[in-house]
Parts: sequence; C-alpha cells; structure tokens
Amino acid sequence: MGVVTALVRSSFLVNAVYADSGREHGITAQQGQLLCVLMVQPYGMSDLGAMLGLAKSSLTGLVDRSVQRGLVRREPDPEDGRAVRVALTPAGDALADTFYAATCRRVEALSADLGEADREQLAMLLGRLVLNNEVPVVFMESDEAAAPSLPSGPATT
Repeated sequence: MGVVTALVRSSFLVNAVYADSGREHGITAQQGQLLCVLMVQPYGMSDLGAMLGLAKSSLTGLVDRSVQRGLVRREPDPEDGRAVRVALTPAGDALADTFYAATCRRVEALSADLGEADREQLAMLLGRLVLNNEVPVVFMESDEAAAPSLPSGPATT
C-alpha cells in the first residue's frame, strides 16, 4: 500500500474510532473532537474553526449544540472585549476526560498487532509528519492531558 492510500485510510480509521467513542458516550464525533481540543484551554471561535477545519456556520452549530447539552460555555475573551472564547463546563470537563481515555484505548488497540519497534517507528514517522506540517494540538499525549492548561493563544505543536 502506498503512503497516500495508507494515510487516507488511517484518517478514516481514526475518524471511526471517534465515532464509536462518541456513540458510547452519547455525543457526536465532532463534539468529541471539540471536547478534546478544549481540554488544553479555552479557545476563540476563529481558532477553533481553524483547528477543527470547520466553517463558521458549522462551528457555531457545533458549539450551540454543545452549549445546549451543558458541555461547553461561551465566555468573554479577556484579551478582546468583543470576542468570546469557548470553554468546558464542569460536566464537559468530566466527559472530555472519559471520552479522551476511551478514545486513547481504542486508538492504542489499532496498533496492537505491531511489535514494539514497529510501534515506535510508526510514532516517530507520524510525529515528524505532524510537526513538519504544523498540525494544531487537537489531541494530546496522555501525559499532556494531566498537565495544567497552557497559556492563551493558538497551539501549533
């Protein structure tokens, strides 16, 4: 299998994991992605749109539905009085932790048939690909999830 086919099929595989985890926790895959992004810190709408690859109207709908479920809240941006940030509520924070842990277990299981050396090589190559393309932090390492929130601003590592 070529690199293009492998990467595209891998993205479908990971998206399926988000969908399965979401169903298990009563949320959509996109809500799960939103919760995982917000685990790091609150973000403004434009940053969230860029990170999640969503148009303004799609992001607004996602945030509105998540607000209605009590998972996130809009709050004033301390750096721009005209803007709002989206932050996890206590219920959203608890669900994010649970969803994140379940999703990590499911993604980890995808490479269970690989030996340790192959898993390390896969992680190294994919990590390089992500860093070289400045992919925003839309999912953290499990040790980063326990770390305190980062300062405000878009994350790009």
